[in-house]
Amino acid sequence: MIPVRDAVALVAARLVAAGIEDARREARILLAAALGVDAAGLLALDDVDPARFETMVGRREAREPLAYITGRREFFGLMFEVSPATLIPRPDSETIVEAALALPAPARVLDLGTGTGCLLLAVLHNRQGALGMGVDLAPEAAALAARNAAALGLDDRAMFLAGDWADALSGSFDLILSNPPYISGAEIPRLMPEVARYEPGRALDGGADGLAAYQRIIARLPDLLAPEGAAVLELGAGQAASLATLAASSRLTCKTRRDLAGIERAAVLQRCK
Repeated sequence: MIPVRDAVALVAARLVAAGIEDARREARILLAAALGVDAAGLLALDDVDPARFETMVGRREAREPLAYITGRREFFGLMFEVSPATLIPRPDSETIVEAALALPAPARVLDLGTGTGCLLLAVLHNRQGALGMGVDLAPEAAALAARNAAALGLDDRAMFLAGDWADALSGSFDLILSNPPYISGAEIPRLMPEVARYEPGRALDGGADGLAAYQRIIARLPDLLAPEGAAVLELGAGQAASLATLAASSRLTCKTRRDLAGIERAAVLQRCK
């Protein structure tokens, strides 16, 4: 047994050696998760057995994402279950929700490539009258999103299914959301280890130019958008001009919204007037 403060220092030193930033904060999170307590509960402990946190710390030293180890990630003020079947929700993607909430309140929402369901569920949480559908290629991701909906008390207004983008869908939606894969395949091996080694490749790889998924989604928008509807798509850095060209080919306008770093992160697409 060792004192908690010594355990935090020991774990933080190991994480620093593994090249992990903000190691002390992560050390506290890992210890709390391994011991089954929250941050306040960790502070209340005197001594801990190192054997109880060795496995989790070893996984993080190998650069497995913290969210996969703890199984949780906060997004837009809500807590989501995550797994290696899904991308980990990121603060950048909150820009998509902000852009969506700036639009007229929707009645029907579609989320393509839903993953954890974070985009759809964050919107539904803030738009009490809306109903939503999330689609993901991976059945295990669709099932996880459904669990998140239930945990957030939104399962009566959200449904999830496995499918290849919008191929099996018909009808119209007031709001369509998507965070599609937009990284070029050649770039993925150069990403940080947490992403390149552990996050699902299908959710990252946007083809040779990063635009393959956008081409498929935007081609279907004229059929799926309600007359006054809008689609909000996440963008990679420097992709706004390419998205505007694709949108114009489907007779859609394209406006962008910047994230906190000043990057054009959300594309809002609507029918040309």
